[in-house]
Amino acid sequence: MTIRYDGKVAIVTGAGQGLGRCHALELAARGARVVINDLGGAADGTGGSSEAALAVVAEIEAAGGEAIANGANVAKYDEVEAMVKQTMDQWGRVDILVNNAGILRDKSFAKGSLDDFKMVLDVHLMGSINCIKACWDIMRAQEYGRIVVTTSSSGLYGNFGQTNYGAAKMGVVGAMNTLVQEGAKYNIKVNALAPTAATRMTEGLMPQEALDLLVPEKVTPAVLYLVSEDAPTRTILCAGAGGYSVTRMIETEGIYLPEGEQTPEAIAANWDAITDPSGEKALQAGGEQGFKFVAKAAQALGIGAE
Repeated sequence: MTIRYDGKVAIVTGAGQGLGRCHALELAARGARVVINDLGGAADGTGGSSEAALAVVAEIEAAGGEAIANGANVAKYDEVEAMVKQTMDQWGRVDILVNNAGILRDKSFAKGSLDDFKMVLDVHLMGSINCIKACWDIMRAQEYGRIVVTTSSSGLYGNFGQTNYGAAKMGVVGAMNTLVQEGAKYNIKVNALAPTAATRMTEGLMPQEALDLLVPEKVTPAVLYLVSEDAPTRTILCAGAGGYSVTRMIETEGIYLPEGEQTPEAIAANWDAITDPSGEKALQAGGEQGFKFVAKAAQALGIGAE
């Protein structure tokens, strides 16, 4: 069955080029009306121009689709609010939000400035939060919403010189985990994309042969699935070069240490048992961890036993 978005309205941030442009073009090709948000700045976040966003709008319109351009800086909530108002005035709803806008200020932690760190967080983390906040009540009221945040292997696993970027990219996963719970009864699904693609943000980091395989067009199908009506929720979907996988956060079953043995020395002595992967699970909510530990303690202490 073909996945389509007829009657749906999508906002894609950072959609002037690269991944965002590709996401927007494909959403429009499958029936969505799309807001092309792009500040039009350089890869480091400086400058601004509406040229790129307008060019994508022209592409979509030339193909028979509907799109409007918006130059909001996602790090500024008042500009994001105005973007969402423009969308509502134009089309009366917001069904899909793809948080793709990003910048890079790569430097080792020792050499990087706190100002650069904060700016990367402002764009990637707060930029996503600002856009979600501006759309949240609309999606709740219409009882429909599909939201994608863009994470990264740099956040999930680390990458030298990207402490700022990695922190922001794990931050959006943390936000996703709770938004999924709060949005569930309103049919709002929230997922994360972990893309590997050749864009201006990855130029010079890989040989050309690899970059030729890592085109944005091979990532976009993952986004299209994550914002579809039958999408999963709370999923980190990784995509690149035609490969697709899922990242999960796993917790080991762990052990209970008796009173008198709850010491760092006992943790060291029992490290193999604590880290034993057998029985490990992907927990679905923070409270599950607490319940697990309390249950282990209660069992060991005979609390609640008849």
